[in-house]
Amino acid sequence: MTLIDTSSWIHFLRRQGDPKVKDRVRRLLESGEACLCPLVEVELWMGAGSDKDQRDVSSLGQKLPMLDIDQAVWAEANRLSQMCRQSGTPVPSSDVTIAACAFIHGAEIECVDSHFSMLNRHRA
Repeated sequence: MTLIDTSSWIHFLRRQGDPKVKDRVRRLLESGEACLCPLVEVELWMGAGSDKDQRDVSSLGQKLPMLDIDQAVWAEANRLSQMCRQSGTPVPSSDVTIAACAFIHGAEIECVDSHFSMLNRHRA
């Protein structure tokens, strides 16, 4: 299972998105490995300005498995936040929470955001 981050969805959904990222996301969708979490869905809704964008986001939310953000995820997000602070590397709380969700559910992360590379080093 692979949690697709907003950074990769943006490339996939845009006509001018990076073809390599589009291909990676397409392969995950075709293989049934793609999943979402509520925070990624919220970020996608924040950027869904056109009717087409809104239909696309709605379709993803209906078709893909959704990883829960429960107490275990929040605890992992707290742990990751502490690790980031100790290493002096600021990471947005949304990225920390998305990474924590993937880690707790045993999912990989598809992204084009360097924060996740750093967070992955702290995967328990």
